[in-house]
Amino acid sequence: MDTVPRHYPVVVVGSGPIGLTLANLLGTMAVGCLVVERNLTTVQEPRAVSIDDESLRTMQAAGVVEEVLRFVVPGYGSHYYTPRRVRFAKVEPTGRPYGYPRRNAFRQPILEGQLKDALARFGHVEALYGWRLDRHEAGADRVTLALSGPEGAARQVTCDYLVGCDGAASPVREQQGVSLEGTTFDERWLIIDLENNENTIKHTEVFCDRRRPCITLPGPDRTRRFEFKLLPGEADADLLDPAMVERLLRAHGADPQATIRRKVVYRFHARVAPRWSFGRVMLAGDAAHLTPPFAGQGMNSGIRDAHNLAWKLAAVLRGQAGPGLLDTYEQERKDHIWQMIGLALRMGRIMSPPSRLHGALTQAGFLALNVWPPARDYVAQMKYKPPPRFNAGFLIPDGKGRRSLVGRLLPQPAVRTAAGEVVLLDSVLANRFVLLSRSARPEEDQARLRQRVWDMIGAARVALVPASMAVPDIEGVATAAETDDMLDAVLADYPGCAFLLRPDHYVAAAIPLDGADAAARAVEALLASTWDTGTGAASETRRAA
Repeated sequence: MDTVPRHYPVVVVGSGPIGLTLANLLGTMAVGCLVVERNLTTVQEPRAVSIDDESLRTMQAAGVVEEVLRFVVPGYGSHYYTPRRVRFAKVEPTGRPYGYPRRNAFRQPILEGQLKDALARFGHVEALYGWRLDRHEAGADRVTLALSGPEGAARQVTCDYLVGCDGAASPVREQQGVSLEGTTFDERWLIIDLENNENTIKHTEVFCDRRRPCITLPGPDRTRRFEFKLLPGEADADLLDPAMVERLLRAHGADPQATIRRKVVYRFHARVAPRWSFGRVMLAGDAAHLTPPFAGQGMNSGIRDAHNLAWKLAAVLRGQAGPGLLDTYEQERKDHIWQMIGLALRMGRIMSPPSRLHGALTQAGFLALNVWPPARDYVAQMKYKPPPRFNAGFLIPDGKGRRSLVGRLLPQPAVRTAAGEVVLLDSVLANRFVLLSRSARPEEDQARLRQRVWDMIGAARVALVPASMAVPDIEGVATAAETDDMLDAVLADYPGCAFLLRPDHYVAAAIPLDGADAAARAVEALLASTWDTGTGAASETRRAA
């Protein structure tokens, strides 16, 4: 064992898509990090198959989205069918509120490989494959980890913060004495992943038949996934039998010449850890929550965890905020997780109705909705998906209730830079606090935002001007012109306001330009509160800062 433990600001246990996303985000934020993975490499079999627009925006923040998009099938929808194969609902969202298509197909082994390779960009990020965490002990000012590696190797390291991204059977969580709470459903599904499948369509097909519900999902490079529900009394081996697999695939349009890459039976879960944070130890992804698969949000929810947590760790380690900031991670994320679990359960009931009558009534109801455009668009444009927003956390409520922009993820339109280049907005915002103004008087607006708190958090200044204006050159301010009206409706209730954006592009505060001093005092108080609560290590972190 090493006699002098190596110290890292952050250690991430687990190199699945959540752990690797977190490590890449920390790398872009100049935070030193060690990734510990018990397996010798990343996953080699397909697991998650759907990546949404929010996750692709996170890949943009991590600096890997262009590479990721090379192996993504963008913008697929879902078609729902009755037992008689009559389509009763169609989901084909066309909007790109966050800069990317709402639903996209991918291959998890490819994504993980891309994220692993991307770590080589950073001299301050390391990875240990083939090493496992044996135990950890959290103290007042650090966490000590005992690691074991190949051929009996042992190593001890320390860190400021430990994040368990180590899956549903998380050793990090287990060592904290915490179990997932919720429901493990007595419902089993057969997953079959095909390669070289020629009989395919762009969209997901959902066969809502209580006798044997089935869902078939597209993938890149002629891949496709089929999922079939096991019926009461059936054993796993019954559906894994090659003759049964062939019969099920043939009945649902699979290419008989396709190669079966994987077939496995799984149970689905709706379970959440009662706590995600334990002082200097945190959980993310499946270590913190398990979501039924029907909404395709399991991995995507974990990627939201990673983005939420990454900037907060960076801010605390830089001394921009106190350790209490990390308490807002669970506070902000947990409610949305339960919303996604609820969405998945509702979609599961549509796929697998409890009775023939229930299924017929549900399907008839959707058919009726199709004749009323607002209702049809509610389904087709995925407006039923709970939007990413927080009601409490690192934000300053403005009293506007559900109409408030505060706590919401800012849309990402395309903008035109002074050089004439059209880019997505986050290319200008970057991974930092931002004071965003939006008007035809950008220099005047930004001049009214000179309170000291903005420098305390290192807030950059960004000004958006109308599409008809030339992009001005203002010292100390990044400027760009809007190219469409995407932000008009979102900001309609905020005339004469600027906005404090967090590094994850959520709106932390609306700042009336006529009352910027009061808004600045509110932000100062919010920051001060992060030093007064939280991990119990506030005094040590304050002294270090």
